[in-house]
Amino acid sequence: MTTVTTRAVEYPADGLTMTGHLALPAGTGRRPAVLVGPEGMGLGPVERRRAEALAELGYVALAFDLHGGRYLGDPGEMLARCMPLLADPDRMRDVGRAALDVLRAEPRTDPARVAAIGYGTGGAVALELGRDGADLRAIATVNGLITGRPGEAARIRCPVWAGVGSEDPIMPPAQREAFTAEMQDAGVDWRLTVYGGALHAFHHPPVDHAAPPGVGHHPRHARRAWRDVVDLLDECLPVTP
Repeated sequence: MTTVTTRAVEYPADGLTMTGHLALPAGTGRRPAVLVGPEGMGLGPVERRRAEALAELGYVALAFDLHGGRYLGDPGEMLARCMPLLADPDRMRDVGRAALDVLRAEPRTDPARVAAIGYGTGGAVALELGRDGADLRAIATVNGLITGRPGEAARIRCPVWAGVGSEDPIMPPAQREAFTAEMQDAGVDWRLTVYGGALHAFHHPPVDHAAPPGVGHHPRHARRAWRDVVDLLDECLPVTP
């Protein structure tokens, strides 16, 4: 395990002051970088730990903020903020671009080697960055299989990996099929992994507050999904000494 340095970084986006969590690997040289998008609840300990785990692997990682430093544990409040955001591709792109600019500006980041991964709402933001033509080496989305505006997936310039639970009522088979059809029609290098028996947000450890229906942790598939994300990064964005 390498020594990881972390710090909070503030930046403006979506009319708010966002506070991201930056994790830096040991050393002083430039490294490939990963933007990490959180679930709809927002940036919390789970996403911070994911950024730190990526830094332990040698990546510069920034877990970005969705709600101006707030974590929305109340499902009603979370949905009231996230649903309009998910319905507005331009807003999602603004949120993602602001964080991506912060990550690229970090002196330890190799700006030519950046990937975006995300979970739920954060995964949708990662996809919209791709549809906006962002220069990314890879995109991974878990539980965020949204479709975009017609034709814009052709702007995606990198491989896309997506993961979803087979029993996810928020991302049902019709949604998966629409997403994969969009990727295929656009000529994207895409993959979809369906985790049998898993619900929505299966990758997220249990929370101590109310959760929407159809949400549940699946420890075994959570580990598998993390390995799948790391394998994608290793393929498209390998860390070199």
